[in-house]
Amino acid sequence: MTAPTRGALVRAGFLDADRSGRCLEDLADWASDEVVALLAASPDPDQAVLGLVRLSEAVDGEDREQLGALLTDRSQHGPGRRRLIQLLGSSSGLTDHLVRHPAHWREVADAQLRDAETVYEQVARDVGDATGTPAYDALRVAYRRQLVRIAAYDVTSDPIEALPIVGESLADLAGACLEAALGIARREVDGAERARLAVIGMGKCGGRELNYVSDVDVIFVAEPAEGDDDEAGAREIAGKLAVATIQACSAHTAEGTLWEVDTALRPEGKQGPLVRTVAGHAAYYERWAKTWEFQALLKARHVAGDAEVGAAYLDAMLPMVWQASTRENFVQDVQAMRARVEQYVPASESERQLKLGPGGLRDVEFSVQLLQLVHGRSDEHLRNRATLVGIESLMRGGYVGRTDAHELDRCYRILRVLEHRIQLSRMRRTHLMPTDPEQLRPLGRALGITRDPAEGVVKLWRDTARDVRRLYERLFFRPLLSAVARLSDDDACLSLDSAQDRFAALGYADPKGAIGHIQALTGGVSRRAAIQRTLLPVMLHWFAQEADPDLGLLAFRRISDRLGGTHWYLKMLRDEGGAAQLMARVLASSRYAGQLIEGAPSSVVVFGSAGARIPLRRNQILDVLRAAIDRHDDPDDAVRAIRETRRTELIRVAVADIAGTLDLDTLEQALTDIAAATIQSALDVAIRQVEGTTGGPLATRIAVIGMGRLGGRETGYSSDADVLFVHDPHEGAKSGLAQTQATQVVNRLRDSLGASGPDPSLTVDADLRPEGKSGPIVRTLASYAAYYERWSAGWEAQALLRAAPIAGDVDLGERFVRLIDPLRYPEGGIDDAAVRQIRRLKARMEAERIPRGGDRRTHFKLGRGGMSDVEWTVQLAQLEHAHEIPALRHTGTYSLLAVMARHDLLTEEEAETLGATWSLATRMRNAGVLWRGRAMESLPSSLADVRGIASLLGWPLTRSYGLQEDYLRQTRLARAIIEHRFYESDLTEGRDEFPTPR
Repeated sequence: MTAPTRGALVRAGFLDADRSGRCLEDLADWASDEVVALLAASPDPDQAVLGLVRLSEAVDGEDREQLGALLTDRSQHGPGRRRLIQLLGSSSGLTDHLVRHPAHWREVADAQLRDAETVYEQVARDVGDATGTPAYDALRVAYRRQLVRIAAYDVTSDPIEALPIVGESLADLAGACLEAALGIARREVDGAERARLAVIGMGKCGGRELNYVSDVDVIFVAEPAEGDDDEAGAREIAGKLAVATIQACSAHTAEGTLWEVDTALRPEGKQGPLVRTVAGHAAYYERWAKTWEFQALLKARHVAGDAEVGAAYLDAMLPMVWQASTRENFVQDVQAMRARVEQYVPASESERQLKLGPGGLRDVEFSVQLLQLVHGRSDEHLRNRATLVGIESLMRGGYVGRTDAHELDRCYRILRVLEHRIQLSRMRRTHLMPTDPEQLRPLGRALGITRDPAEGVVKLWRDTARDVRRLYERLFFRPLLSAVARLSDDDACLSLDSAQDRFAALGYADPKGAIGHIQALTGGVSRRAAIQRTLLPVMLHWFAQEADPDLGLLAFRRISDRLGGTHWYLKMLRDEGGAAQLMARVLASSRYAGQLIEGAPSSVVVFGSAGARIPLRRNQILDVLRAAIDRHDDPDDAVRAIRETRRTELIRVAVADIAGTLDLDTLEQALTDIAAATIQSALDVAIRQVEGTTGGPLATRIAVIGMGRLGGRETGYSSDADVLFVHDPHEGAKSGLAQTQATQVVNRLRDSLGASGPDPSLTVDADLRPEGKSGPIVRTLASYAAYYERWSAGWEAQALLRAAPIAGDVDLGERFVRLIDPLRYPEGGIDDAAVRQIRRLKARMEAERIPRGGDRRTHFKLGRGGMSDVEWTVQLAQLEHAHEIPALRHTGTYSLLAVMARHDLLTEEEAETLGATWSLATRMRNAGVLWRGRAMESLPSSLADVRGIASLLGWPLTRSYGLQEDYLRQTRLARAIIEHRFYESDLTEGRDEFPTPR
């Protein structure tokens, strides 16, 4: 034939037309128009024609004549010409094999798949009949002889339709090679007849859905030979056989290697014995196995070795697999495992991962396996190993809707075909989408994308991954809604009993209650019910990921009931990105936030945008409060408006905190600003109320001094408002009248904010005032001056270290600060006697103030290494050194640790340790309030409480048990520093126990 012109080759799809043209000249006797057309239709025409030249140079004699007959269509192989050219254009890796073993082109031309029994026999015969060839090499040649047959069938079939049988054929070939490798091992190991060894295929090999290039996961099981009572000796020999079998498959020889044999799924992983008996395996799984190990066993299948031992192993293991869903936290463990798999993907690969990334193959496999394990306990039809078969059985059983099942099947096939074609290209193990257009183009063409194949295959992949992720997120829940609300005929027929089982498996403690909530939310034909039916599948999934899904669903129903048909509410959840997910997290992890929101349902607008969750500063809150007060003439109505506004701001802060957008310092300042603005507004109303009863302005000015965490701008969710009240009569005013009016104002302020009601109360605590509860609630500035000059105790000076004006008359507040500065920052510091007194007081507090039955190690505030330890250490340094170090004249705690380090009062390491401990205790205390809805003063012992707090602190639920250990370790380190720096003892850092200081 006349060689095609360069232009004709370019138009036909050849990219390197010059080189391909020369190759066709070398093939002049064979390169007919039909051959050129077949080359042009292959995924990579340039690679195909080069491979054909290389193969033509490798064959000789009769093989060459018959290859020529094949290419010129004079062969008995029928469509073999197309199979050969298509394979050459699909896989440079298998082309290399054909060049090395050119006689195997006949396997390509025939390319009919064989049943498993035939494959086992053929591999065994090829290895056994090889004369003059090392057994390892013979095994590799036999493997690739079958492999090119499978690949040729694959690349000339509809890849989507052929996927299951190709995966089965690859798994059967792996099993045949393991059988042959075990045969080689038996010839190498002395005494091999004493051990009966079975090889159990796991993963994709066990599921008969293997890739072209993949590790082959196995477990080895052994029993002594018939009549041999030496089990230990048989196990030793079986171990040698297993090692030799692995070596036969994995070793590199002149013929390359087959694949890695991976035994990490065995009991105890790589640390456990390579071989166990059936009884040994059973004992491990009955006692020690983790949830993921039962999930892995779902794929277990005998693939090589002693069939009776393999059957005994499966008989022992599989019943335990189908009871795994009854284990505590079963679903959470499986979901956590999927999350960990994603976390282990390198950041540089996550966007290209077909297997492990979001929307990848693992999303499908984990979803299907989880549903199988949950429902397979009672439905034997679901006990399938292969993913595609599992999807179909779930659909037939009514556990997944038909539409979802068909979509999941389609997506899984596409992802697997992409994975197959990428691996087949160079016969390399990879699960990454290529980025090079020169690699994407043949990949797209292999999937039948002819127009802009590089761009088209990327779009296909991304669209598929997005669909998979969407299905993954709702797969559990759509059938639940079908059972409960009967959404549509398409969405299967899961029974209410099955729905309850699944809710229980997902972590819902009250499945019947959950079903009742769903029925209430989705019943009827209203638009509201229709939107809820769209929302709830993913909402239920998000609730189940948190510590208390029942709490979340109940709160969601109550809020939805309160908002009724409000048009913007469901629209926001449906349309505003992460609004619904954040709402689910908040409601299912925080009783505190949920109760606040239930009391003010319209506050859910805070979920709609990140801007709505930015805490307002004090002046901004005051502006809102003053506007609210101005709308009400009645003082009681004005106070209600103040408390409603405070609740709204607490919701804003709590939601932002749970969303993870606030650091601890910002959170504390926000809560302090809310408390200060609330007190200022309540003071304004109280003054207005008293002035209304007296018919004129007050005879005195009033200031509120924040103390404790309020004064230090370190307010927590459970903090009372510790304050001092000071007043200063106007010139000429009667002192008695001024005192009476100031007392009336203060009492009204405290009563109005502390009274119980629909809005959260704020306890305004003045117990730190002179003379404590027996002293007047409010004093004049002159009275404070006289008291502090004559009677002040050391502890009062220490308490004043955190005093700062937060409301009322600004000038009076500043004068109060000037009054107390010499007391709290004494010139020359405090003397040794005062230091000893502070230490004795601290020691007595440790001994006496821990609640009866409390643990000194776990109390957040008063426990060893807790918040009080750090605060007293800082305050002692202030009393001793603030006169000479102005930077210590600050009302906070955390920021002063760095100041102390800069001035050699602590080492940098000590400051970091104390700061980390104080922050951890503070965060855990805050998280306890968010979780329980009330103060939590100690590290909880309840697993549910630990999980709730851990979740709010960002710990995975599966690792929440480590929270207690982490806290105790951190406080031990802090306590060692306290002993050294505060008590000046010589205890070594990190000791677990410390004596009460004397």
